Amino acid sequence: MNIDHLKSWIGKTEEASDLVTPRLVASFEATFAPHLAPHAGGEAPLALHWCLAPPISPMAALGQDGHAAKGEFLPPVPLPRRMWAGGTIETIAPLRSGDEVTRRSTIGDVAYKEGRSGPLCFVAIDHEIVTPRGLALRERHNIVYREAARPGAEQASPAAPVEPRPADLTWTVEASPVLLFRYSALTFNGHRIHYDQPYVTGVEGYAGLVVHGPIQATLILNIIATLSPAEPIRLDYRGLAPLIAGEAFQVKAKRLEDGAIAAWTEGADGRVRMEGVSR
Repeated sequence: MNIDHLKSWIGKTEEASDLVTPRLVASFEATFAPHLAPHAGGEAPLALHWCLAPPISPMAALGQDGHAAKGEFLPPVPLPRRMWAGGTIETIAPLRSGDEVTRRSTIGDVAYKEGRSGPLCFVAIDHEIVTPRGLALRERHNIVYREAARPGAEQASPAAPVEPRPADLTWTVEASPVLLFRYSALTFNGHRIHYDQPYVTGVEGYAGLVVHGPIQATLILNIIATLSPAEPIRLDYRGLAPLIAGEAFQVKAKRLEDGAIAAWTEGADGRVRMEGVSR
């Protein structure tokens, strides 16, 4: 891997715009309700920004995994498997139905690491979400690229269940294929790990369809806002392990002694899949 070549993408920018339509707001609410924080009339729910201005590539420009081929805005990382690794979100002002929203994106960093499962390449993208009223949200989005799956690597027998962590608020969410399909449609996300069972198990090596990282982050952001209403949020979060669809999972939040709020998702085995802290 020529990491110096990949680092030449640092500083590359792109800009995209979209509208917060009433239909998009209604579709988002119908997909996630009742697991959304309260919001004022006319305001969009938290995390709707991930549904705005998605990359739209012609079919001929897609890679095998259903994502747009790399090498334009994103660097051409020569590792085939792409996952949502985490990031930082800072809410500043709400989006509103009818807003024209512009997303300004910059490649912030490219880093190579050797992980326990092999080589990893992390790409960090910095976003600013702007409305006619000004800056609404800042975000750093971390993507991780991994090598191709080794047969059986992801489908090993799961570890024994653990004791769930105590929480002040818990939501139980059905991780159904319909939830994954709806979210893929809302975000124009063609990644086959979320809907193509033969591909996700036979090529990528997972035990089943994978719940989107931003589905989990959306729920984490909203459960935090439910415990701390009407406050700007700065959330640092990271994915720890894939969440496989098919069983209900839990979204939990707990107030910490220093005033921060921790939130996380747990699989049916009680193990944490994504976690974050808002301070």
